[in-house]
Amino acid sequence: MKLHFTGDLRNICAGLEILGKRLGLQFGAEGKEVTVTKRQGDLEVKAGKSGISIQYQESAHFYRALGHLAERIGNGCEEFHITETQRFKTNGIMADCSRNAVLSVESVKDIIELMAVMGLNMLMLYTEDTYEIEPYPYFGYMRGRYTFEELKECDDYADLFGISIIPCIQTLAHLSAALKWDYADGMRDTDDILLAGEPDVYDFIEEMIKAASAPFRSKRIHIGMDEAHFIGLGKYLSKNGYKNRFGIMNGHLEKVCAIARKYALEPMIWSDMYFRLASKAGDYYDNAEIPQNVRDSIPKGAQMVYWDYYHTAEEGYKRLIKRHRELGPAMLFAGGIWTWNGISVNYDMTFAATNAALKACKDEGVDEVFATMWGDNGAETNIFAALPGMQLFAEHGYSQAVDNETLKTRFKACTGQNMNDFLKLNDFDRLGQEINTAASNPSKWLLWQDILIGLFDRHVENIDLQGHYTSLAVYMKDAAASSGRYGFIFEAAQKLAQALSIKAGIGVRLKTAYDANDKAELARISNDILPMLRGFMEELRLAYMRQWFATNKPFGWEVLDMRFGGILTRIDTAICRINQFLTGEINGIPELTEKRLYFNGEDKGKRAVPRVNNYSRIASASVMM
Repeated sequence: MKLHFTGDLRNICAGLEILGKRLGLQFGAEGKEVTVTKRQGDLEVKAGKSGISIQYQESAHFYRALGHLAERIGNGCEEFHITETQRFKTNGIMADCSRNAVLSVESVKDIIELMAVMGLNMLMLYTEDTYEIEPYPYFGYMRGRYTFEELKECDDYADLFGISIIPCIQTLAHLSAALKWDYADGMRDTDDILLAGEPDVYDFIEEMIKAASAPFRSKRIHIGMDEAHFIGLGKYLSKNGYKNRFGIMNGHLEKVCAIARKYALEPMIWSDMYFRLASKAGDYYDNAEIPQNVRDSIPKGAQMVYWDYYHTAEEGYKRLIKRHRELGPAMLFAGGIWTWNGISVNYDMTFAATNAALKACKDEGVDEVFATMWGDNGAETNIFAALPGMQLFAEHGYSQAVDNETLKTRFKACTGQNMNDFLKLNDFDRLGQEINTAASNPSKWLLWQDILIGLFDRHVENIDLQGHYTSLAVYMKDAAASSGRYGFIFEAAQKLAQALSIKAGIGVRLKTAYDANDKAELARISNDILPMLRGFMEELRLAYMRQWFATNKPFGWEVLDMRFGGILTRIDTAICRINQFLTGEINGIPELTEKRLYFNGEDKGKRAVPRVNNYSRIASASVMM
């Protein structure tokens, strides 16, 4: 069916043409008329004998309505009436572009199109040092930093769809990559925290704020300031003696907010440091009583962003929303799509935390929310694997509660994908659990742990890992064949499952054979199994490389390349060591002689499959340089 759009088309024509192609719609003057009206109120899409109409308030609503229209036409519906109320003024995502993976401009545009058809209206690109600052050439050096022109291109594209891009930077902590160069010697408090109170620091921050905000239309800016755990305890302590850390924090925030105001910007900050400084145990939010004089002295004009993706009950979020409002009423909520847990998205935690959090936000009248998608420890999870989480946030933005069947239908309409395939990625980290809200991440440590050292082998001694991952490999191969433009996600997943079907249990198998002095089994492992595993690991490396370059700038891939290279080299070493033992060149293999312990302690080792998301700790018990 061809369509002909008439009416209030100002500012939506370019986006309509782009999304129309994506959704498979055909346009023409001879097509069926679609009357478009921009007005205050609910989103409405109506089709019947009298024609088709769309009524919308914001551009983001129109593009969501377009998705609804394409879905109904695609299903052969001739009469329908859809009305939706916007539950949040702001609803969007934050993409981490600082943990090695810097999204290509084309990927950002793809995400913007997906956001538009879902009805999301705000995007943050989290950039610690991955944007250019002209006076500081080492800032973001060799990290894939964005140029002014690249960021402006992203902002111009987002504007076509009524999506606002808000710069998201750091002006206190989380700056280890930026501060490691010699230019920053006089600006460090600790390795990753700026030296509060130092004049050069505020000159530096002013250049950061100018450079980060210049490409964008939005006058809002996220200036970070989270997790500065050791503020005032490094060079600051040596230089100034011990000072009240609330005072240091407030003084620094006041100076940074003054810089923001100088450029007519509206800053927001992560809120956790005020709670952590008030907690004797260093908790993020609980067990913290912020003194009234501290509350009174918090600089005005900086919105607090309450981030939380760990609670799974509404009551916890409601309690902490109320506590945040004691610091200032105009707060934002940041939830999370669990992309930072290792190799795969944890959808058990994503759904449990998001459903509870966004229901609490709606009940408590929080009208600005967004979903973070972090890339901790190397950005091993591809951002497009998180699409169902984006859809979940979008659907919460237009309904009081979200049911899974509606969610899957909307996901298919917006992305063209089968949501069950994406949710199946969750099974990489489910080893015998019905639901993984403990956020265990065995696929990461089973992939990167050393074959001969086996730091995690005690945890998987009695689990059928080969069967589990072989079955996943079969599923992911079928998903890759049917997933079109996002097939690279499932190709990489299939290669991961294939490699883990051998590697996950090889350490236990080696140790068992060695302890039993079963030289025939050791020979089979050395001559047949390990060479096969090496081939699978090389296939996995190449699949992950294709996935990376389909999504990100090249910088940062070298980190994962080195991790894969380490595994491949250690397979060669394992073959050599086993053969030396079998030929009598050595009398034993000390790495296999050593007793295996639980990674997280004997007292709790049997209780759970652990969560460890630090490559260096996983790969070796020795110091990793």
